[in-house]
Amino acid sequence: MTREPRAIVLADDGRFPNSRLPLLHYRGAIDPQAVDAEAFEALFGGNGWPAQWRAGVFAYHHYHSTAHEVLGIAAGEAVLMVGGPEGRDVAVTAGDVLVIPAGVAHCRLSASADFLVVGGYPQGQDWNLLRGEDGERPQADRAIAKVPMPSADPVAGMDEPLLRHWNR
Repeated sequence: MTREPRAIVLADDGRFPNSRLPLLHYRGAIDPQAVDAEAFEALFGGNGWPAQWRAGVFAYHHYHSTAHEVLGIAAGEAVLMVGGPEGRDVAVTAGDVLVIPAGVAHCRLSASADFLVVGGYPQGQDWNLLRGEDGERPQADRAIAKVPMPSADPVAGMDEPLLRHWNR
């Protein structure tokens, strides 16, 4: 059984749309003793969220209007801000996973030198990068409304956490 994630709901702040769907934070989704990039790639890929990159998290507020995103912390630790400049700080460490709904702003505030993230998106979803700039909202809001719900949780597969939290 998968641990219950922490659910964080982030309201529209006028600049960043955020979402009625909660961001999900799974602590210790992979045991810190066994965690590495390959473990996250296998986990996400096996649950229909194929990994597409290994890197860090941008140090500026941004969001995706065409895809939901999963971040697996493969090494190190960081403090991320979610929801835009007035949002919330979230501390992450190796083994943690964040599932970020389309429209939810996120950025890196600080990170250890070894911080490494594996990022992925539900099968068939292609990501874009928006920064909350003037004039992007009407089109971004329309795109977010069209992003389909994933068919599975990137951590738990067909088990419930994401599907239960997001289908309320």
